[in-house]
Amino acid sequence: MSDRFDVATRKGLFTFRRAPSGWEIANVAFLGKNLSMSLVDPRDGVAYASVDEGHFGCHLHRSRDGGVTWEEIAAPTYPAGETVPNRMPDTGEAIEGAQRKPASLSEIWSLEPAGADEPGSLWCGTIPGGLFRSDDYGDSWRLVESLWNMPQRDNWFGGGKDDAGLHSIVVDPRDKNRLAVALSCGGVWTTTDGGATWTNDNQGLRAEYMPPEMAYDPVSQDPHRMVGCRANPDRLWIQHHNGVFRSNDRGANWDEMTNVDPSVFGFAVAVHPHDPDTAWFVPAVKDEFRYPVNAALAVSKTSDGGATFTAKRDGLPQTHAYDIVFRHALDVDDAGERLAMGSSTGGLWISEDGGESWTLLSAHLPPIYSVRFA
Repeated sequence: MSDRFDVATRKGLFTFRRAPSGWEIANVAFLGKNLSMSLVDPRDGVAYASVDEGHFGCHLHRSRDGGVTWEEIAAPTYPAGETVPNRMPDTGEAIEGAQRKPASLSEIWSLEPAGADEPGSLWCGTIPGGLFRSDDYGDSWRLVESLWNMPQRDNWFGGGKDDAGLHSIVVDPRDKNRLAVALSCGGVWTTTDGGATWTNDNQGLRAEYMPPEMAYDPVSQDPHRMVGCRANPDRLWIQHHNGVFRSNDRGANWDEMTNVDPSVFGFAVAVHPHDPDTAWFVPAVKDEFRYPVNAALAVSKTSDGGATFTAKRDGLPQTHAYDIVFRHALDVDDAGERLAMGSSTGGLWISEDGGESWTLLSAHLPPIYSVRFA
């Protein structure tokens, strides 16, 4: 089991370690700064952190000594001349007749290692909807133009952000050239040739916020988070804007789960690394409300591939709880036994028994955007 996880927050990066007396904060970096994402590369232990400097833009940092010291490295940059549609901030609809705006990095929304035999190679998903790759430990990045230039891209639209965002990257551990990515909103895209070509099947994904004739349109889907099972990479799970979905064929076809207790809406999902039938979700009241059902925080768990779901509440607040768990703020360790979860109101919990019960580690961290075991 992992004895370390990192928590990226609105006001710094907090490293938690398990000591003889229990979990404690072992290190704080970038105190006071807004972090959207962190990664400790399991191949070599190199750590990365994305820092939003507000008017000064998004910056990427790297540590080779476990987070003691950090150096700034290159951040992904859109080539000159690349543009995105101007969209309505409330609906994400393109403004008819409006001039397109330059594409520029707004946020690093996903950061993942590439193949096991590709040290220093990384994948990065961004807002507005671009996928980037580095092959030199983040010293330089290139836009994956094959995905960016898909004609459907102009139909991608913002899901929670003004522009579309690429928030999930799943690399097949059996084949580094097989990749699945998910966008809000733009659906799921897959490649089998390292990103040279892409498909957007999404059969079975359903967007109830669209007109009936568009509900199953593959590009109109809003997957909030997509995660794969490392032991069975063909199995993917999605927490969608209006449901929970499961794929057994790497995203070509999806089955909708309608019996999630207490709600099918949420943002985060974690999947057991060795058991593709076990996954965890954090339900909420959807759309404009976005708080736990009945103001009682729960983690919904399935252990039978989605046939049944059980709300786990032991150790979680059950009265006046208004915590929302964002897309990347739920994670499971490599053993599948420890889970960590952080909320929009700074609550942080740990489970040592596969999500059956939870222990509060902190009630007063800054808003939590990402939790990742190392």
